Amino acid sequence: MKWEVVIGLEVHTQLSTQSKIFSGSSTAFGAAPNTQASAVDIALPGVLPVMNRAAVDKAIRFGLAIGAKINRTSIFARKNYFYPDLPKGYQISQFELPIVEGGSLQIQVGDSEKTVNLTRAHLEEDAGKSLHEDFHGMTGIDLNRAGTPLLEIVSEPEMRSAAEAVAYARALYTLVTWLGICDGNMQEGSFRVDANVSIRPFGQAEFGTRREIKNLNSFRFLEQAINAEIRYQTELIEDGGKVQQATVLFDPDSGETRAMRSKEDAHDYRYFPDPDLLPLKVSDAEVDAIRADMPELPGEMKQRFIDSFAVSPYDAGLLTQSLALARYFEAAAQACPGQGKLVANWVNGEVAARLNREEKSIADCPLSAERLAGLVARVADNTLSNKLAKQVFEALWDSELSADAVIERDGLKQVSDVGAIEKLVEEALAANPKAVEEFRAGKEKALNALAGQVMKASKGKANPAQVQDILRQKLAG
Repeated sequence: MKWEVVIGLEVHTQLSTQSKIFSGSSTAFGAAPNTQASAVDIALPGVLPVMNRAAVDKAIRFGLAIGAKINRTSIFARKNYFYPDLPKGYQISQFELPIVEGGSLQIQVGDSEKTVNLTRAHLEEDAGKSLHEDFHGMTGIDLNRAGTPLLEIVSEPEMRSAAEAVAYARALYTLVTWLGICDGNMQEGSFRVDANVSIRPFGQAEFGTRREIKNLNSFRFLEQAINAEIRYQTELIEDGGKVQQATVLFDPDSGETRAMRSKEDAHDYRYFPDPDLLPLKVSDAEVDAIRADMPELPGEMKQRFIDSFAVSPYDAGLLTQSLALARYFEAAAQACPGQGKLVANWVNGEVAARLNREEKSIADCPLSAERLAGLVARVADNTLSNKLAKQVFEALWDSELSADAVIERDGLKQVSDVGAIEKLVEEALAANPKAVEEFRAGKEKALNALAGQVMKASKGKANPAQVQDILRQKLAG
């Protein structure tokens, strides 16, 4: 039997506010355990939550970016459950009436585009953290995270493969960091993904029983976990078993998912409106002010790069993976007019590869956009061959010099003088009569061997295109 995979994602995005959602405690990462937990965060008797307006503004910003409905009135509820790192015995969240409803996100999966619809995005507080590895035979509780503002972003179950789920998560990650509402640090828990996975026979309308994989903090783990869960459910059903609704964890070492607890439904949490918090009111004027301050969005900038700089849709997609990268490319392209495609090749090629090797982000790139543009200009005007350009690139990376200064210092200017190249070609033909015979006998590869000899004699400085042209002229004579 053929099975269809059904995937929906719930993404917990930590909002980049300086203080918590209902208290003035700091949200800074890395403090000693329990040093950033106030009376409100640890739920001492008599304390009252106070709404952090900055968290509301960031939620609205996200809702506008995905074309969602911004509810002018939303309600906070108490989600009741017991866990050691939840000091109140309940989590303040939004249930029936969230601040953001609907919306959609365009994703690129291979060569095709797909629209994924969102159900909602709601504000809530984070729980604390259980520390299992720091104590022998015991578990420690750190409440520094308790009360940290989260925007939980819930998709419709419209993804049909792990690849689609990863593409959606990456697009969402790009958007929230682009908007400046989340720092995107997955290792610190700022962007965590829960994946709801089920399978059903192809053609069946009814969903299968889902299992939720919790707290995936890398795109690689997300893909591995979903594929592992698909294998588990497929083998279980084909062996005559039934999938039981459950919450599971992914073990990267074994590459398998394992059940943590039976999956709760909404009624198990006994949601009811929080009596300590008034309904959250948002005015049209507040929404309009946030809309007026919105940056150009990734999709819009991608299309502008295609139209203005003649780059391919694929290249434009890579260049708009982050706002910092997009700004770097645009600055370089503007400094080298008419060479947008060539600039894109260098940014997505040599620059990206070097940053990956050194585990750096574009923000830490030692080669400024303007100096890269200077290098590209010398490639465009045939001062440098691609091979020489890579030598100059290496020198630029480790210095503050311009491309022109490196070319002058190291004598790397490409030789384009026809007379000089002709002389080198004639010498190569005279020294390699066998290759000449082979080419005239129809072996095209012999031309490359001769061109290699000319380039070697010129120490890589001869214009490769001119070398090929002159060789063909001489060999045809």
